[in-house]
Amino acid sequence: MKVIAFFAKSVHSARSLWRIGQTVLGIIFRHPITGTSIIPILPDGQIVLIRRRDDGCWALPGGMVDWGEDISKTVRRELMEETGLELIEIRRLVGVYSAPDRDPRIHSICVVVEAKVQGMMVVEDTLEVMEIRAFPAESLPLGKMSHDHSQQLQDYLNGLTTLA
Repeated sequence: MKVIAFFAKSVHSARSLWRIGQTVLGIIFRHPITGTSIIPILPDGQIVLIRRRDDGCWALPGGMVDWGEDISKTVRRELMEETGLELIEIRRLVGVYSAPDRDPRIHSICVVVEAKVQGMMVVEDTLEVMEIRAFPAESLPLGKMSHDHSQQLQDYLNGLTTLA
């Protein structure tokens, strides 16, 4: 009888742990991830884009906010990792983009900022970035870009602050 009671108690404890685990996983994986896109502006006014290795498309540099970071730290880190450029200042908020299908990998919320930058363009993260190039605003490749970056750039060029 003691063995059966012990087994029943163990099963109850395991079920309780499983329910707690499911709740935690649900919180982690059923909520959008926060990230950022950066519209880097060089001193000559050109806009820096990267060509992503995963889809071969042009994109804005950026990425996910790490635990313990705020948006400005993420902007600084991602800018350096993907372009080798140094953040001088964040000039303005371009928008917050949260459509569930904006990123084909996950549901993410993207905070887009315009940033004054300087330095030499160097691919630091070769696993993510194939190429870096600076474009005059009138010559941007606005056709097929990664995620919703065409929309983000268009909103920026139109002077909008977007909540979408």
